[in-house]
Amino acid sequence: MLLAISVVVAIIFFVAFIISVKKGQYDDVYTPSVRMLFDDELVKPDSKENQPVKKVKSN
Repeated sequence: MLLAISVVVAIIFFVAFIISVKKGQYDDVYTPSVRMLFDDELVKPDSKENQPVKKVKSN
């Protein structure tokens, strides 16, 4: 009897989870709005052309 009740409860929770996912309950609406505030990802230079130029002091 307890096994049958636990299976029914598990099925109810599973159905509730599926319904909430389909309605967009777990969609992330915060991150896209603040993504533009962060800097772009840093990319390692692949070639010698992208190496930083050393500054030379001139007197």
